[in-house]
This record gives sequence, structure tokens and C-alpha cells, in this order.
Amino acid sequence: MERHYLAEAVEFARKANRVLSPGRCSNAEAREMLGRYAELEKLAGYGKAALAARLKDPGGLARASGTSLGKAREALKTAEAAEKTPELAEALRAGELSLDQASEIARTEQVAPGSAGPLLRRVRGGAPVHVLREDARRRRLAAQNRQDLARRQHEGRFLRHGITDNGNIRLEAELEPHIGTPLLSRLQAEAKKLSREAKRAEPFERYLADALPEVASGGGKPGRTELVVLVSQGVANRGWTDVQDDEHCKIPGIGPIAPGIAKKIAEGDAFLTGLFFDGEDLRNIRRWGRHIPAEIMTALNLGDPPELEGRRCVDCGNRFFLQIDHDMPRASGGETAHDNLKDRCDPCHDTKTQQDRQAGLLQEMIPPARAAPT
Repeated sequence: MERHYLAEAVEFARKANRVLSPGRCSNAEAREMLGRYAELEKLAGYGKAALAARLKDPGGLARASGTSLGKAREALKTAEAAEKTPELAEALRAGELSLDQASEIARTEQVAPGSAGPLLRRVRGGAPVHVLREDARRRRLAAQNRQDLARRQHEGRFLRHGITDNGNIRLEAELEPHIGTPLLSRLQAEAKKLSREAKRAEPFERYLADALPEVASGGGKPGRTELVVLVSQGVANRGWTDVQDDEHCKIPGIGPIAPGIAKKIAEGDAFLTGLFFDGEDLRNIRRWGRHIPAEIMTALNLGDPPELEGRRCVDCGNRFFLQIDHDMPRASGGETAHDNLKDRCDPCHDTKTQQDRQAGLLQEMIPPARAAPT
């Protein structure tokens, strides 16, 4: 019976491909059919992984799917792990999520039991893959033994290099968070400067590459603190030895760091700052002008409590190329206050601006028409 249904599904898919004419579809029709194809892909992913797991044959899955052996093995692990979590297995079987999404959830459930439900709700709520991965990573880190965090992070560091087909040098690195975060901050600051000075627009990653030699040679001097470490007062009071439940010792937006590393940072570096957190609310500061006070910027950089996971786009969850946007535009009386300032990436900021304009909230920002010359 299963083979009969599967053969019919394949034949229907072939027929759909034969009559598919993307150029003659409306945008609405194209979006609908794209969703159907994506659903088919998810359903097929579950079937392939489940059957390959039954046969214990990652090589057969790789050949049948045209994928690498590594991806095939990961699919098998996901299928095997999902079967141990009924809610995840049912969602995967129903085509509600892809194998990549299921892999993130399964890995997290193994380390942090009880995570599958909240993560599945993220997927069902339409969270992008990068938001799911970030949430899953945060849960795994929170569940792991913090006592050996410094050792694991230190042993995980590496820098690899190779030569590309173009003859360029390719770099791949994993750095400890208190090393990599300020380095990335300097690279981004220098890359932004280079992009402003450029005569033509290019992908930002190219400007990051241009910034690397400048920063490595000691240039690209930053003008502000590049790293804030958030530490609960109790951690310091106990001698920087451990982090208990409901306490913080982390870089907002990056993840936890060992208390000993945080202590060194707090003891002094011009561009590394330790901030003690004792539950007081730093956000109830209001100002009518455009300038954002340092206290509000500190609160924005920390992110929303109680997670305090750093800045991200309020609409899509992206952490890159963020702009601070007045949720209620200043032209309509919006304050420069924490509760009216939202991070948005470039595309979401543009979308929000168009929505505000259509709603008539930006009227004061439209210059008056000039009188025609007489």
C-alpha cells in the first residue's frame, strides 16, 4: 500500500513538472506552488531518512539523493533521534519542518530535554532558520556543564587556511567569544567606513575582507566599547567561581563565557567592559531629541530581559546590518525612549518606513511642494 501511494505521488509530481510554466503564473500563484513544492520536499526528506535509517545505509541515501555522505549521515541521525521524541517525529512525518530544522531540534532535545516543544512552536510560528538555530544553540549552551566551559571554548579554537581556485587565501576560524567578539566589532566598524567611502556598492562581506588587513596591522581604531560582558552580581560575590540558575555570565547576543574570563575582562581593558546586573531596570529613560543617551544604548545592546540575548531585528530576528528605528516615528511624536526604539535590519526597516508612510505617520517628513514659478 505504501509503495502504491508513493508511486502515485511521484507520478503526480512528474505531471506537475511537465505542465509547470513559471513565466505564465501570477505572483500569488507562484508563491502558492512554491509552498507546495517545499511541502513535498519536506515530506520526501522524512521518507528518505526514515527508510535509510531502517537499512542503516547512509551511502545509499547519498547516492539516491545526490548529496554528500556527511549530509546523509546527519539525516540518518536526525531520523533516529526524532523517533525518540514523539512530538518531533510526528511533525517531521507530517512535513511541518525540514530535515535541517529537525536536526537542530533533535540535537537540542538530546542535550536539553523538553526543548522540542518550544522549538517546534518557533517553527510553526514562521521563525526563519537562523532564528531557530540561534534559539537552539542558546538552549544547548545553557544546558551544558558550565564548569568546563572555559576549557571547551579554549580547546575549540582553530584557524585554518587554504587556497581557492582563484588563487586567493581562504581563512576559516573559531575563536573564543571574548577574543572573537571585539575582533568582529572592529572589522565591522572598519568595513562600514570603507563602504561609505566606496565609489560603488558591493556586498558587505567584501568590505569585511578589505578591513581585515587594516585591523590586523593595528589600524581601524574603534571609537567605543566593543565588548560588554553581562555578569550577575552574585557571580562576583561568590568569587567568580560558578554561575547558578537564573544568573548571567555572558556576552549578550553571543553566549556564555567562563566566570574566570569575565573577571579578567572586568579588571580592565580599554575596549572590554564588564557590566554587573542586579535586576535593576536601566530602560526607563526618555528623551525627546534624536540623540540616544548612553544608558539607553547600553540597554538596547543588552537586549530584552529576562533573556538579555543582545540586539536583533524585531521583525525577522536577523542580527546583522541593524538600524535603530523609532517604532512610532518622530514625525508623529514618537519619543527617543527605550520602549519606542526597535532594531530593524535594512529590508525590514525599509518595509516599516513604507508602512508608516502609507499610514500617514511620516507627513511631517515630506518636504512641502515648491510653488511653480510665475
